[in-house]
Amino acid sequence: MDEVFRLGFGAGHPQSRPVQRVEEGERLALEGIGRHAFTLGERSARSGAFRETLRGVPATLRARLRQVARRLRRAYGAPPAPRRLPPLDELVLTILSQNTNDTNRDRAYADLRAKLPLWDDVADAPLPVIERAIRSGGLAPTKAPRIRAVLRALRERGIRLDDRALRRIRHDRLFDLLVGLPGVGPKTAACVLLFSLDRPYFPVDTHVHRVANRLGLVPPKATAVRTQEQLQAALAADEMYEVHMNLIRHGRHVCVALRPICSQCVLNDLCPRIGVVRSR
Repeated sequence: MDEVFRLGFGAGHPQSRPVQRVEEGERLALEGIGRHAFTLGERSARSGAFRETLRGVPATLRARLRQVARRLRRAYGAPPAPRRLPPLDELVLTILSQNTNDTNRDRAYADLRAKLPLWDDVADAPLPVIERAIRSGGLAPTKAPRIRAVLRALRERGIRLDDRALRRIRHDRLFDLLVGLPGVGPKTAACVLLFSLDRPYFPVDTHVHRVANRLGLVPPKATAVRTQEQLQAALAADEMYEVHMNLIRHGRHVCVALRPICSQCVLNDLCPRIGVVRSR
């Protein structure tokens, strides 16, 4: 434990203050959970935090995931490199992405930044102003208070989500910091860590969750959080981004919610079709 980081919301902000002493980050090596039965090691006091104490991912699960990853790469190619937004920008963008498509998300984000260029402006704005700015992304009455609450919580706690300040903080500490914010769950936190900071986290959205369940990669009726824990534990750090992106593409175009197109699926012979009633 060698250094105190001052994570202020903004330069010179009156509430900026020392937060905590942290150790230099070390690679989070999650070593796993079984396919149908597993125990979690000691967890953080904050719900949903994934710890280094996961153990015992079966070799068969790792092998199946690698096979799935290879076939999806042949079908969809390697995804383009992610755009690396600052962590706070990525956090707001992820909130805007909830229950909408990428086009509407990006439009709402651009409109918000045009109307309220500084995050302090958003934190201080009346909710109707924020709602109007993000209306194009849908669910504005729900997302506006979430965004403002997150920004105000960061400011009140004197936390600045800054690349340089966060670089040396250990992965699990960053995850805990994010899920400790109002309305931020494991998926949103993992998106910020993976896309903005290139940390080894595996977000699970509705498409990834659906495909993983149908393939039997997770226990029956697993929650999205459990799916995230299981797949994150089984994947190497350099596999997470590509597998995440290609599972989303597969879920959007082939393994759709209603009547998946199993006849055209590159994973057809690997898939027990768990939960599939009718297919094409």
